[in-house]
Amino acid sequence: MDPVNEMHAAVITYFAAEKKESLLFLMTGGAAIAASLWFWITGSPLRGMGWPLVAVALIQLVVGWTVYSRTDRQARDLHTLLAKDPTSCVRAEVPRMETVQKNFRIYKAIEIVLLAAGLAGMFFLRDRQALYAASLGLALQAGLMLVFDLVAERRADVYVEQIRRLGWRCRVVGASSPRDNI
Repeated sequence: MDPVNEMHAAVITYFAAEKKESLLFLMTGGAAIAASLWFWITGSPLRGMGWPLVAVALIQLVVGWTVYSRTDRQARDLHTLLAKDPTSCVRAEVPRMETVQKNFRIYKAIEIVLLAAGLAGMFFLRDRQALYAASLGLALQAGLMLVFDLVAERRADVYVEQIRRLGWRCRVVGASSPRDNI
């Protein structure tokens, strides 16, 4: 297959998955807020979960909506640039995606720390109901976000490799050869 056509296919695959995951973020955030409201309204002993559930849900809603609303435009712009100038497309997309990959490393570190804090709270604060419930909510949300970001990170890694391969095949300066990754 022609490298440019491969790249068009990679853009379609990557951004379609991004859009689906953003919907998952929106649904998860909405469910977390609904659960928090339920806990508070019913006076559940788990109402302490509400604070971390809502705090992370707000992030999920903002990120989910931001990614969902920009994805079609971003993909369309990449297709246009790719059709006009594959070299410029690679030169623009590789640094952007390298930043995305760097950010995933930061997010994972934060999520692991929050997950550990939540698990520690669940272990050490068992006799303090509100703090135990808050720790449970924190562990739940941090664990979910870690899973979501691990999946997104893997998807980004595959996409970046496809971009670099296209760049190498089109002889773009700065693109790595597929052999560089062996």
